[in-house]
Amino acid sequence: MIDLNKIMQDIKRGVAEFIDESRIFDLIKNYYEKGENFYVKAGFDPTAPDLHLGHTVILNKMALLQKHGAIVQFLIGDFTAQIGDPTGKSATRKKLDNETVVKNAKTYEEQVFKILDKSKTKVMFNAKWLNELGAAGIVELTSVFAVARMLERDDFEKRYKSGNSISISEFLYPLLQGYDSVAMKCDIEMGGTDQKFNLLMGRTLQRTYNIGKEQAIIMMPLLEGLDGVNKMSKSLGNYIGVTENENDMFAKVLSISDELMWRWYELLSQRSNDEINTLKKQVENGEYHPKKAKEDLAFEITKRYHGEEKAKKAQNEFNSIHTKNELPTDMPTFEMNAPAWIVEALSFCKLSPTNSQARRDLAANAVSIDQVKTKDDQLKLKNGEYVLQVGKRKFAKLKVI
Repeated sequence: MIDLNKIMQDIKRGVAEFIDESRIFDLIKNYYEKGENFYVKAGFDPTAPDLHLGHTVILNKMALLQKHGAIVQFLIGDFTAQIGDPTGKSATRKKLDNETVVKNAKTYEEQVFKILDKSKTKVMFNAKWLNELGAAGIVELTSVFAVARMLERDDFEKRYKSGNSISISEFLYPLLQGYDSVAMKCDIEMGGTDQKFNLLMGRTLQRTYNIGKEQAIIMMPLLEGLDGVNKMSKSLGNYIGVTENENDMFAKVLSISDELMWRWYELLSQRSNDEINTLKKQVENGEYHPKKAKEDLAFEITKRYHGEEKAKKAQNEFNSIHTKNELPTDMPTFEMNAPAWIVEALSFCKLSPTNSQARRDLAANAVSIDQVKTKDDQLKLKNGEYVLQVGKRKFAKLKVI
């Protein structure tokens, strides 16, 4: 017998806020009693070519809903990406050209099916209906919402009061996102907590356009990145991309704090609440080492995106390097002419992004040559082969000729 309350408990895990939770319950109930599917929407503007684990917080929840009757409408905002989502921005975001949007959208399609059930997913592009809407339709759309209401949005209000520019196109963004819900006739829309204004717009416009339904909303928290402080972001460099190689993915998960580990278990793991609670008690009671719990999480995440075989190899590689103090079995190889200045060598081998950072890495005693630490920023490497290392995870083989 289906336990609807247990299903809802699983769905509630990690959720920051529901709007119209009873409707979500009824949708799932109808699926099990009448076989009726329901439609769950989440929109992604293809502003960058890669998804990271922060994006998967929503995708994981959508995958769970697919098991209970949801057809996921994965919306790629190819039209709205050319306007730019102003959420959380202190200035107007630069527009993307169509070529970049199309290229990034293609990579999104390839990546989401690492998580979502392809047979229960519809990939949709909002240019289809927003281009058809035309100028007259957009003018009509702008008439349903007042400027005063738009300025109630937190980021708009802050920019307006501080005298920072807000373009008219940015006012259009939440209206167009809301209209997506009208065109898609979705039952549930998902997004991050920073998207609340836009998500509510979808409910408002579905009611205004009288489509016969009003979407429920599931808001997920923003996942903290590797630093444990800021939300995961490529611009902050605190992210793990879903396409990163297995060794980096495994090692990066193990680098997070013990406190952040439980947050990641809640939002990223596919283990049940009971399993996680049991594991947490075992760690608290000293029955299970927190490093082993973190290693289990790293293995689970790496396995999901690379398969079990590669996850096992990544685990063995990590243990060889960090436990047995051995070198990686596979390192990128570079060549430089002699004499090779260590500062330039570190940036040339992509171990430090710039010469300035290479100097800082040396000063911080983070650099090793053939597993021997060095802080000498004037060192010149003669002819030969060297293994360069920065920190615990970055290695390269340098041939000086």
